[in-house]
Amino acid sequence: MWKYYQPNPIKNDHAGDCAVRAVAKALGITWEQSYARLSLNGFLMGDMPSSDLVSGALLRESGFHREIVPNSCPDCYTVEDFCRDHPQGTYVVKSENHLATIEGGVLWDSWDSSRNVSIWYWTNEK
Repeated sequence: MWKYYQPNPIKNDHAGDCAVRAVAKALGITWEQSYARLSLNGFLMGDMPSSDLVSGALLRESGFHREIVPNSCPDCYTVEDFCRDHPQGTYVVKSENHLATIEGGVLWDSWDSSRNVSIWYWTNEK
């Protein structure tokens, strides 16, 4: 299930800020705090705040670990499938060129990315 989530202070749905939104939701912080933390990490790492390496480093620092989606069905395991299979917990899911947070089996995003194919995910679940 998808629910609209847009913490961007001006509700800019075309900002290209999926990493900022996903990290904000997963860490329970504001969009501004997420943007600042990703920007600082990006600066220190010599990379863009939106890169997978930068968001991954911040999530790791915050107690998350990365898991790979099993490759048994590489082109068909969608974010919607991931939501159904993970009704508990918090996950930041990578799909194609996008990041989104799933919390309690609900996809929180500014658009319905549930048809995207899941590649890997970050979680703080044991």
